[in-house]
Amino acid sequence: MNSSYFLRMAALFLKRLTLQAVKSENSWIRCFGKHIVQKTARAQSTPIASAPRFSFLVHAKAFSTAEDTQNEGKSEKKSGTAFSNTGRKISERIIRVFDENGNDLGSMHRADVIKLMEKRELRLVQRNASAEPAEYQLMTGVQIHQERLRLREMGKANPKTGPTLTKELTFSSNIGQNDLDTKTKHIQQWIKKQHQVRITIKKGKNVDESENKGEDIFHQILQTMPGIATFSSRPQAVQGGKALMCVLRPLSKKEEKAYKETQEIQKRDTLNKDLENDKESNILHQQF
Repeated sequence: MNSSYFLRMAALFLKRLTLQAVKSENSWIRCFGKHIVQKTARAQSTPIASAPRFSFLVHAKAFSTAEDTQNEGKSEKKSGTAFSNTGRKISERIIRVFDENGNDLGSMHRADVIKLMEKRELRLVQRNASAEPAEYQLMTGVQIHQERLRLREMGKANPKTGPTLTKELTFSSNIGQNDLDTKTKHIQQWIKKQHQVRITIKKGKNVDESENKGEDIFHQILQTMPGIATFSSRPQAVQGGKALMCVLRPLSKKEEKAYKETQEIQKRDTLNKDLENDKESNILHQQF
């Protein structure tokens, strides 16, 4: 009787102890979880400086594969001069190679070309990308420098001419002389920059104005630029006869040369006439 009573009491005590432990554990978890949530929210509301990125940690490839170069070519634009050292970045897998003396070495794998470059201490230059396979040449640094100088001189001898720009200027025939001088200076600057200038002169409301005043103004402007400009389009009526329009353009190299030769001939003729007049006057003085 007593032993069974004590066993029941022990079992009841253990049951209460277990329930108390579980209750305490749940309470601790809820408290700890609330603390974590509050700390996380506080951290999110507080701005934190991002960790620095080390931009110098860039992986470099010895040479690209065909797939890599195709992908890189889509995102990167080619820069630099058309004649430059390709180095180890050979986009094609098989290329045709010429040595530094111009001898054809035939088609080679790019890995073999790189080995040959390193062995002979040469640079690689692309010569014809449209050929099949693409053509490259092995060259020394001195050869590359000389070729660049040659191409630069060719560019100076045959400069590329861009599209001709046309400036427009409109004013009234009643314009004052000061305003006309200012506009003439603008025209001179444009002509010196190889621009064409379209000038439109509207007829003034002055009844006593000469009918040729617009043409006189055009010629007055042109006379301020001897040997520099000429008419590309001579004065003509526009806007139903209410205005005159002309186009001035810079002289071509050939026209400039012809103008200078004409001026030199006129100077010589004037000088010869002066000398003849001096001789005649001397003869007259001697006779009297």
